Amino acid sequence: MSKAFTPTADRPGVITGNDLREGHNLWMCDGGWTPDPRRATLFEDEAIAELALLEAIGQPGVIVGPYLVEAKRGPDGPEPVHFREAFRQRGPSNYFHGIQADRRTADAQKTESAHV
Repeated sequence: MSKAFTPTADRPGVITGNDLREGHNLWMCDGGWTPDPRRATLFEDEAIAELALLEAIGQPGVIVGPYLVEAKRGPDGPEPVHFREAFRQRGPSNYFHGIQADRRTADAQKTESAHV
C-alpha cells in the first residue's frame, strides 16, 4: 500500500479506481463496487484498508488502478477532501457541469430570446 496516505479515525479514506470496461469512476463498497461515492466504504484502520486495497488490486478484470484516498464523513456518506477527487466524482469531463453547464444554459437562453 502506498504510504502517501494512511487512514485513521481522524482521517478516514476510501478506495477508488476505474471500471475496466466502461472507464467510469468506481468506489469500493460492501459487496463490490459502486458508481456512487456516497456508498463507498469508509476505512479508518490502516490494516483493514490495506487488505481491502489488496483485494481491489486482485480484481484486474473489474477495476483499473485502485488506490486509497483521504475522505471525510458527510451527511450522505463519504465526501472528497482533495480537489482531484471532487473533480472525479462529477463524472467524465464530457458531462456538462460547472462552466460547461453555465455556458450551455447561457447559450440556450440567448437562442430562445432571439426567437421571441
